[in-house]
Amino acid sequence: MSPHEADIKQMREQATLIFDAALRAVDPEEAVFRHVKRNGDTVEIGDKILHLNHYDRILVVGAGKADAPMAKAVEAILGKRITDGVIVVKEGHGLPLEHIQIHEAGHPVPDRRGIAGTEDVLSLITGARKSDLIICLISGGASALLVAPVAGVSLEAKQEVTRLLLACGATIHEINTVRKHLSRAKGGGLARLAHPATLISLILSDVVGDNLDVIGSGPTVPDSSTFQQAAQVLKGYGIWDQVPHSVRRHIEGGTHGRVAETPKPGDPDFEKDAWELVGTNLQALTAASEEAERQGYRPLILSAMVEGETRDVAKVHIAIAKEVVLSGHPISPPACILSGGETTVTLQGKGKGGRNQEFVLASAIALEREKRIVILSGGTDGTDGPTDAAGAIADDTILARASKKGLDPLDHLKRNDAYPFFQELGDLLITGPTRTNVMDVRIVLVGKD
Repeated sequence: MSPHEADIKQMREQATLIFDAALRAVDPEEAVFRHVKRNGDTVEIGDKILHLNHYDRILVVGAGKADAPMAKAVEAILGKRITDGVIVVKEGHGLPLEHIQIHEAGHPVPDRRGIAGTEDVLSLITGARKSDLIICLISGGASALLVAPVAGVSLEAKQEVTRLLLACGATIHEINTVRKHLSRAKGGGLARLAHPATLISLILSDVVGDNLDVIGSGPTVPDSSTFQQAAQVLKGYGIWDQVPHSVRRHIEGGTHGRVAETPKPGDPDFEKDAWELVGTNLQALTAASEEAERQGYRPLILSAMVEGETRDVAKVHIAIAKEVVLSGHPISPPACILSGGETTVTLQGKGKGGRNQEFVLASAIALEREKRIVILSGGTDGTDGPTDAAGAIADDTILARASKKGLDPLDHLKRNDAYPFFQELGDLLITGPTRTNVMDVRIVLVGKD
């Protein structure tokens, strides 16, 4: 092994350690323990103090990829004080629980298992009394898992809308604006059903900006979006005429006042509610930065709010890495450039992959002849698009290795076909389900020449 190959091998191992540190920092179970403290019959959640003996029943509900470990922590804290509970998680993301029932369902496209689980959630809280305490656990993926279509809109219609929005490159904010106005649970719908009980939400953020009404499509918080905005999203991406007629009819009914809007700030349904943000992308990036320092790198967190077309974002990251090599700005090597958030991929082909794999592939192509650079990008939930990979990892040897195997990186990028490219090279990032979800973590390591 040449000195350069040895350096690259070490850098790849370090990039993986940095990513693992980011995951540990947003472990959902630990996040709940940090924010929920019990002392006898008193529970402190953030700045809110609850006296358990004031409630006849304690119910636990929720949805999301991280809900199983969140629920496990709540069970450890409240134990037999939990009267009943139902949560909906992504298939393969369940855990054994004692007091809370788990439904596993499809994601990112909702399915009938999600409907069954959601109906159980809504049934449990419907008719709740003032003397009840409801703890709701919300994490990334809840938008697809908490499925309760409005009257007149079928599951198949919602599935088609979701597919169209994902394919056209809509942001998670835009997708959720539409979802909230097609659901009985999202956009404050769950809170409306839970009233007049006390409703406390523990939320793990998977959206840029950590807006509570966007995370999981905001089932327990006031909704700032409108039917008019939902229509603008569909028309703006040119898919209004492609969505099912039932969806257009419902949204048009809302824009003309024939269908009630989602509950807004100041609505009495929220008078006894509180929300606690327990995990964010910035927490993951901060932990990654600390680990990078331990590994001997100078870290630079660009932002936890990076959005935009994946390929464009990749070019910007590599441009910064090249500047680090050339001039030592904005940070001198050895450097670790970090960013988070969630980019989008506008599908141009019918390949297999996800935004993280596409980021790494586009970055690797942009590297050209730069040496001692390693790129890793991974979804903190352990899955990237419809694949079993969290993302991918690459270095400055990738183009030469691809050429030896007859792989054309530009062709794979053009067809949105990153998965088989990295699979052939052994460069997929495979973590399995992490049971957390705070968007993506991107790592660019620049070694010292």
